[in-house]
Amino acid sequence: MTAYFITATDTDAGKTFVSSGMLQSWSDQGFKTLGFKPVASGCRVTPQGLRNDDALKLIAAANVSLDYKLISPYSFEPAIAPHIAAQQSGVTIDVQAITDTIVRYRKKASHVLVEGVGGWLVPLNTQQTIADLAYSLGFPVILVVNLRLGCINHALLTAQAIEEKKLTIAGWIANSTEPNMSCLDENIESLKARFNAPLLGILPYFSKDKIDEGMSFTDFIDLEKCILK
Repeated sequence: MTAYFITATDTDAGKTFVSSGMLQSWSDQGFKTLGFKPVASGCRVTPQGLRNDDALKLIAAANVSLDYKLISPYSFEPAIAPHIAAQQSGVTIDVQAITDTIVRYRKKASHVLVEGVGGWLVPLNTQQTIADLAYSLGFPVILVVNLRLGCINHALLTAQAIEEKKLTIAGWIANSTEPNMSCLDENIESLKARFNAPLLGILPYFSKDKIDEGMSFTDFIDLEKCILK
């Protein structure tokens, strides 16, 4: 069974774009896939309840069906830090309950992704962060690096924090979120020289909402390295 925890150097770094792309590619190859977005802020009010666009993208890319509340049990309407949104809603995010749900239902799929929220140390409650959720699950981590000014510092600090949790960094993905970043290649080479994990792929700048028609996610990401981990 293949399972990964997807985190990033900061918010809007492309976690969902990467997660949904990986799930869709695995689904296209015939694997049974399942994605979780256990904590989500910035949800829409719908007749079915609060719904998060990122969680819906994971559901659409995967081919194992679960109730939305199992995929994303903690959904909050305001687009703010999840622990603050939870406090405002009178809810406590229970890391152990999330872990128990994922461990129970991951057996339905051969390939599972769990997408975090924001960056690595985003608080979930008064004591625990995204890092604690990842540690509780114990899955290898894939780090999405937001390629912009400051990314080297952000990426190396995040990698250091992941390693301090004694978790394996399966690899990192460079995501071009700006159309004309200065010294893009030099930044990537600087990270490659300093990371103790393989570069799985470099995503060029394009819409985060979808991959261009005729463009395969595997054109940029080496999924074979993930499958073999």
